[in-house]
Amino acid sequence: MTDALKRLSDEGVAIWLDDLSRKRITSGNLAELIDQQHVVGVTTNPSIFQKAISQGDGYDQQLSDLAAREVTVEEAIRMITTADVRDAADILRPVFDATGGQDGRVSIEVDPRLAHNTKATTAEARQLAWLVDRPNTLIKIPATEAGIPAIAETIGLGISVNVTLIFSLERYRKVMDAYLTGLEKAKAAGLDLSEIHSVASFFVSRVDTEIDKRLDGIGTDEAKALKGKAALANARLAYQAYEEVFSSDRWAALDRAGANKQRPLWASTGVKDPAYKDTLYVEDLVAPGTVNTMPEATLEATADHGNITGNTIAGTYEQARAELDAVEKLGISYDDVVRLLEDEGVDKFEASWNDLLKSTEAELKRLAPSEA
Repeated sequence: MTDALKRLSDEGVAIWLDDLSRKRITSGNLAELIDQQHVVGVTTNPSIFQKAISQGDGYDQQLSDLAAREVTVEEAIRMITTADVRDAADILRPVFDATGGQDGRVSIEVDPRLAHNTKATTAEARQLAWLVDRPNTLIKIPATEAGIPAIAETIGLGISVNVTLIFSLERYRKVMDAYLTGLEKAKAAGLDLSEIHSVASFFVSRVDTEIDKRLDGIGTDEAKALKGKAALANARLAYQAYEEVFSSDRWAALDRAGANKQRPLWASTGVKDPAYKDTLYVEDLVAPGTVNTMPEATLEATADHGNITGNTIAGTYEQARAELDAVEKLGISYDDVVRLLEDEGVDKFEASWNDLLKSTEAELKRLAPSEA
């Protein structure tokens, strides 16, 4: 078998796993993926934790202890999720050390119910960084309007951030601006910029899902010919924006002070439409200095039959712009699509958080000590 994941890594794409569970940690599976599948990071979200906690008995001992202490369900969730992130961070620590802090990272998300509250998001980010207490943690903050100033504040405190739920090019530019603002604040406070890292999670497959649905509704040959192109075009233009910002004079001053670039991270890379190749959002988004966080199925598919042919973003910007323009000319509003996707993204994470609350509460009741 050819090693497609190694070729991907050699092209400058950091491979992160979009999943975590206690079983994955304790069974040695995570260590195995790091050792054999070139995995150099982990991302989590409320959906991932909800699934992990509701399946199997891996959390029973901790849940039993938490039930005996009669903690609130919110505290129980924080104790459980930060324990997993801490343990995963320890497993990835050698990667962190070997890459000078670039990789070996584990992400944990702020409570999504705070997505529209700047002050609460910043406070939660500080609390999570303190709770996990590992230098290779990234705190995930959504790129909502309220999230943008929270990103700048959190970076300014010296806390590394994974900015999540980015769909639009305009919002992505605001995210990069917030990162640079945060670095400037950190520099003014005398912090070591070399220790602050960030990725910007640009969501991919959901863009095709929504735009393809609208193209199907139009139904013309012209519309059908554009299916499966918008998400890649959007991501490629995001990389163009990244190249512009991180070659600017503003960035050069921070670079001289030891700052790290905020890498683009391709998220939502599992293919939703079975008509598309299951490695589409891996093979066609290869460029140096990027991260691709994959569900395990996508990781396995890439390892099995991925075809990595080198940089597949360079030289595509003109075509990508033309493809998005063609979609717009058919009457599909880009602004409307990305606004809807952001709103749905926040709603989905809130719903997952609420499901996590319910299932954790049920487990606490099940494992509560019986009355003497």
